[in-house]
Amino acid sequence: MGAEDAELLVPKDEVFTGNWVRLKCQFGCGGYGERLTCPPYSPTPQETRKVLDEYESGILVHFPSEENNLKELMADLEREAFLSGYYKAFALAAGPCNFCEECNLEECEHPHKARPSMEACGIDVYKTARNAGYHIEVVKNHEQSQDYFGLLLLE
Repeated sequence: MGAEDAELLVPKDEVFTGNWVRLKCQFGCGGYGERLTCPPYSPTPQETRKVLDEYESGILVHFPSEENNLKELMADLEREAFLSGYYKAFALAAGPCNFCEECNLEECEHPHKARPSMEACGIDVYKTARNAGYHIEVVKNHEQSQDYFGLLLLE
């Protein structure tokens, strides 16, 4: 499927949010405000915290690179979980949505698979991943390998 491994989490206790995360999107990403899945359109950290508290479990999915189309895979995982009876299943991916070359900011053209990233919703991916046992570090140059994570929320 493209994922390297996954860890079971309790979203209330093991998925961390922070207001600072959204600032990194606003003042560190050139795509801020250009996708419906990114801030300021995505849920705030406070809204995300409330949603996370409504879930009993989640699966943190680790991808060794973004080349595996993790956004598509996370949407597929959400659908499979839903069809298996997890009616509250919801997936969060990594990075900005790329289903359209240019996002229609009036109405999403792929609502069945476009999902916000963890970081767009204020989730501290570093703290969450490290707490789950992953040894991730800040990427310092383009030659360094990157880790990507998706989160599947389940109930």
